[in-house]
Parts: sequence; C-alpha cells; structure tokens
Amino acid sequence: MRIDAHHHFWRLSRGDYDWLDVGDPALAPLARDFEPADLQPLRAAHGVTQTVLVQAAATEAETDHLLALAEGDASVGGVVGWVDLADASRLPTLRRWAAHPKFKGVRPMLQDLPSPDWLDTGPAPAMVTALLDLGLRFDALVRPEHLPALARFAARWPALPIVIDHAAKPALCQGWRAPWARAWRTGLTELARRPQVCCKFSGLLTELDDHAEPAELLAPAWQTLVSLFGAQRLMWGSDWPVLNLAADYDMWMELASECIATLPAAGQADVWRGTAARFYGLAT
Repeated sequence: MRIDAHHHFWRLSRGDYDWLDVGDPALAPLARDFEPADLQPLRAAHGVTQTVLVQAAATEAETDHLLALAEGDASVGGVVGWVDLADASRLPTLRRWAAHPKFKGVRPMLQDLPSPDWLDTGPAPAMVTALLDLGLRFDALVRPEHLPALARFAARWPALPIVIDHAAKPALCQGWRAPWARAWRTGLTELARRPQVCCKFSGLLTELDDHAEPAELLAPAWQTLVSLFGAQRLMWGSDWPVLNLAADYDMWMELASECIATLPAAGQADVWRGTAARFYGLAT
C-alpha cells in the first residue's frame, strides 16, 4: 500500500489557473480537466491507496473546490490549500478549513513570488501562529535560491511542520557541475538539521529537460536526500498531472522504485507511505 503525497486536480472552467492560460504550447498536455476518475486507474495499477491533494491555484476558491472533491473521494486522505499568509484578516477562513477532517495545511506558491526572501517578512505572524494552533502543516514550493530564507523561517518557527516540495526543484538538466548544485546541497543541509522539516521525492522528472538517461541524474539527487533526511523524513509523490510534461505515472513509478529499493524494507515503507502518513496525520 502506497501513499501519493503530492498530486493535483483541476477543472479549467473554474477560471483560476492563470499559469495554464498563457498560450504556451509546452503546457498543452495540461490544458484539460484532471479529476479523480483520471487518477483512479493509475493509482490502482500501482497500489496507491491514499493521496494528498495539493493546491495549484493561488485562490481560496480552489481550496474549497478541492475539499469538496475530497469529500467525494475516499482515496484523498488530505488536502493542502492556499491562503494569503500575509493577510491576517484571512484567519477565519483558515479556521473554517481546519474544521474539515481532510484539510492538512497550506502552500504559498513561493517560487512565483518576486523575492526569494519573502518568508523573512511576508507572512503575518498571526497566520503562522494559527497554523501551529490549528495543527496544520506548511508545504514549501521552492527552488534552490529560496532555501536560505526557508531555513531562517524554519528556525523562527521550530514547532511548525514543514515539507519541501519536489526536493526544492534541483536543475538536474544543467548537470551536477552547474552553480545550482552547491546552493541546493548547502540549503538542504541546513534545513535537514531542523527535525520538523521533511522532503518530498517528487517533481524531479520535469527538471530533467528530456535527458536521455534520467536515472543517471536522479541517482545522485536521491542519494543526497537519503543522506540528509533519512527515510523517516522522505515521502514519495507523483506531482501528477504536471508529471505528464516529462513522462507518465508508470515511468516515474519505475524510476522512483529503483531508487527507493536501495533502502532496507523499513526505509522503503517510510518513503512509500509512513512518512506521509505521519507528517500529514493521515488515517491508515
């Protein structure tokens, strides 16, 4: 039994997916609805019995939509939504969502904000305090340049559970000698010192840019993540359907399985399901 700790659903007619409405032909594979019935056969083929549904639009309306979908889909164990963390007037919305048994946390879209240091001054302290008081988590959608600010944020809020989405999106297509690699390793090393920080083994194929030998670039990334976080703070996710830009569920499952199989049985169980269940408080 596996948990997919990171995937999305969307319905384009809702109108809040601006990043898909830019006329970019590279995004054409994503320019349609993706809903529970589309994921179900992929889950069934790979023994994925539970998932974490993550926001893909910076609107509260999308979070309400995702919670409604989760109510009708028993496989969705948790929902990670979006709220403006800079605006303390949104506290009632956060409290309302927290009363829903499947609402697990929030994800500000940090990679899309103008400053990589937004976490230093952007979040309203009352909103972060509310996350703690309500037992919620913080998904960090970041790139390597955001890691220093995320480390400072984690140090200021040591009781806040944080998970790094997509291993901070290392620019694997540029190779391991490129400048990003040192910043990535340094930033993750600092964050791994914080016991409240976990990391998702997800979203990496879209950073490969059609590399002919993805396993060759994935292996060092996987080894680095294991050495820093250990299996008990790593969780697998598909990032479907964004995954479709680079491969498909089957290919990512095969490549991820090769990496995860290097762990002992207990470690494999953590990455496939245990870490996600503990971090998000999923019923298993």
